[in-house]
Amino acid sequence: MKVFINDVPLYIIPMDKVIDREHYDLIIDAEKEKIRYDNLIDDVLIRKGGLADILEFYKFLSSDKNKKLDSLTCKVYDYEKVIKDFKKEFKIVKAAGGIVTKRDKYLFIYRLKKWDLPKGKLEKKEKVEVAAVREVEEECNVKVNLGPRVCKTWHTYTRNGKNHLKKTSWYHMTLEEDKQMKPQKEEGIEKVIWVNKMELRTVLLTTYRSIRYVIKKFHEYQEGLIEVK
Repeated sequence: MKVFINDVPLYIIPMDKVIDREHYDLIIDAEKEKIRYDNLIDDVLIRKGGLADILEFYKFLSSDKNKKLDSLTCKVYDYEKVIKDFKKEFKIVKAAGGIVTKRDKYLFIYRLKKWDLPKGKLEKKEKVEVAAVREVEEECNVKVNLGPRVCKTWHTYTRNGKNHLKKTSWYHMTLEEDKQMKPQKEEGIEKVIWVNKMELRTVLLTTYRSIRYVIKKFHEYQEGLIEVK
C-alpha cells in the first residue's frame, strides 16, 4: 500500500517482498534500533515495523517537522492485518477522477496554487465510474468518454479535527467535446488547460507527488506495462 501523507509517500509492504536495498539512503531495523525522526533523510527503509511504527510515521509526516525525507518504506509482518488496522484509524473517503486526453494533450486544472487533475468525491450510492465522469465534466465543463481504470491513490488529510484517508480511482478518458470548456469556479478552480507532452514536465514541477505518480502509471498503461480494469 502506498499512502501520500503531506505529499510524502509512505509505502507499507510485506516483510517477504523483495526490494532493491540500493534504492535507500538509510535502512533501520525497528526491532533493534530506536527510530529518531530528526535523522530521517531522503529515502528510508524501516524493516520489521508494525502498526505502532506506521502510526508514528503518520504523525511525523503530517506535521511540518519533516524537511528532509523524500519517501518512507516500512516492511511489516502480517501485512493484511496491519493494513486493515491502519485504515480503522481514519474515516475512509472514496473519490474518482480522470486522465483526460485529446490526441497527445492532457487536461489539467489549476487550484490552490497547484496544477491538478480533475477529481472529486462520490455521492451517496454513486458508482465509481459514474462519479469519475461526473466530476471531470462538472469541474471542466467538457464531455468525455470513459476508459479503463489506470490506478488508484491513497492520501490523508485532516478536516474538522478528524483524520481522513481518501481513496481515489483514476480512469483514462478521451475527449468528446470541449467547446464550452471552463473552470468550475465554485470549486476553487482557476484555470482549465490542455497540456502537450513538451509542456507536461513544467506542469509536473508544480503539482502533487500523487499526481506525478498517476501520470507515471498512465504512461506505463500506454506502454502496456501494467494491466488495467
